[in-house]
Amino acid sequence: MNEILSIQNLSKNFGKIKAVDDLSFTVEKGTVYGILGPNGSGKTTTLSVITGVLHPASGSYRWFGNKPGKWERKRMGSLIEIPNFYPYLTLFQNLQIVARIKNVQEEDINRVLGITDLLRRKYSRFDTLSLGMKQRLSFASVLLGDPEVLVLDEPANGLDPEGIAEVRKIIMSERDKGKTIIIASHILDEVEKVCTHVGILKMGKLIASGRVDKLLVMDRVVTMSAPDNTKLKEILEKSGLVKSIKEDVDSITATILSETEPGEINKYVIEKGITLTRLEVNKPTLESQFLELVREQN
Repeated sequence: MNEILSIQNLSKNFGKIKAVDDLSFTVEKGTVYGILGPNGSGKTTTLSVITGVLHPASGSYRWFGNKPGKWERKRMGSLIEIPNFYPYLTLFQNLQIVARIKNVQEEDINRVLGITDLLRRKYSRFDTLSLGMKQRLSFASVLLGDPEVLVLDEPANGLDPEGIAEVRKIIMSERDKGKTIIIASHILDEVEKVCTHVGILKMGKLIASGRVDKLLVMDRVVTMSAPDNTKLKEILEKSGLVKSIKEDVDSITATILSETEPGEINKYVIEKGITLTRLEVNKPTLESQFLELVREQN
């Protein structure tokens, strides 16, 4: 894969506060890279630096293998802050202004309004839109000119579940076109649904990064039940397939070894004369991994 963004030892200070601290990572073409972190971890500052809004204190970054310049920025669409649309103008009129600033043909306006499902509201005033529609119009402005890379800061922030789903649909649609997308977000469930890779920040430092599926390689927890749970617990303790076992009122909860498949446990207990009436695998989530990593850093 081709390298779209490379960040090397990037730092940014605000007085005595180090918002970004010696940050390095790369984003490859066609990936959806999620930047995660608690409030104040440096997510927005990082995106502001790489889009040219802020100057770094030290370190460097490259877009498409080059130092950032006018040509490189024309290949990007960014949403760092909510754009200032004119409330008394229509959607089309507002996007006309954005198109002129970006030097994009006005014919592209209908395309982006179609992508964001706003074409029927083309001649509605901006101040008649719902919050979700306003956010989708922001996306439409970012998509003008069909940029290769999208840089999005908290794109679903403040939206209700329906609005979040609408934003997710747009992101996934652009992802499926092969676009490279960089997202800063604290909505971990949404990041897990759309991102291929993540980087986790804490106090400006990168504490973990990689493919989402690799970061989720954690101890799996299996909940089981049998007609005789006490006997089941005794068998599991001797199996060599589990790390720990906890007996509840009507079930057994076991943390299984990373190399153990749940089917192996089922096969093993059957061979020992136990028939399971329940076998549930609790899949680790990005949220659980994120919280675990932050706790480790603390």
